[in-house]
Amino acid sequence: MARVVCVHGMGQQLQGEDRLRSVWWPALSDGLRRAGAEGLATEADVEVGFYGDLFRPAGQFLAAGDPPYTARDVEDGFERELLAAWWQAAAETDPEVASPDATDALAATPRSVQAALRALSGSKFFANLALRAVVSDLKQVRAYLTDQKTRERARGRVMDRIGPDTRVVIAHSLGSVVAYEALCALPGHGVRALVTIGSPLGMRNLVVDRLQPAPAREGKAVRGAWPGGDKLTWTNLAGAGDVVALVKDLRPVFGDRLRSAVLSNGTHAHDATSYLTDALCGRAIAEGLA
Repeated sequence: MARVVCVHGMGQQLQGEDRLRSVWWPALSDGLRRAGAEGLATEADVEVGFYGDLFRPAGQFLAAGDPPYTARDVEDGFERELLAAWWQAAAETDPEVASPDATDALAATPRSVQAALRALSGSKFFANLALRAVVSDLKQVRAYLTDQKTRERARGRVMDRIGPDTRVVIAHSLGSVVAYEALCALPGHGVRALVTIGSPLGMRNLVVDRLQPAPAREGKAVRGAWPGGDKLTWTNLAGAGDVVALVKDLRPVFGDRLRSAVLSNGTHAHDATSYLTDALCGRAIAEGLA
């Protein structure tokens, strides 16, 4: 089993384990170098917990990788709420994006969804994503958090990669939710460092309240389970302009043992490699491997 397990995020349905490792490994290696820990790991130490194919339509080979979604395919409830949250976050970090407060953004009409998608397409964060890719990402997050069969299959893929030799788990975006739940489901595991990057784990209503195991409730406050033993160090890194990592500090939910930091990832705020090359990320990984 690998010493380092990487867990990808949403929108990777046309990728695969080896292809993602070929992208993540050089960035991870650069991060270790920035942290002064060059040579602590080799590419052979790294594996990818891949679940993206669970969201790939069977028997369809689409050039752009996503079904031809439109605004009308955004479903009421979870998908519309997540879209509104992304829009609000984009407006708060990008002056070019109109605030949803000044529109009928939350109205239950295809027109309001179209307005949200149009606003996001003009933002720095979503500028390179086609409309149908944004809708596809919404549906992947909803599928994991609301469909138990999909959840168990994705979580199982990650659990299968975590073995007795695994010391570090690095998880991006939706993958941070998958990895968190996988570690919670593996009592006694030997992982020493969980590094979450671009994580939505701080979103109370949409994510936290749906976690498995369910967080403990103390009045209006909630406290998520710790995904390991006393030797586990959890570091969460959030890009200043990362819309998916809407809540930057996870300590109010998961406790003060968790370390939170905000990074400057430029225009590629949510890109996994932008996180991996940072010295703070390299340091967190090195601590788990040392």
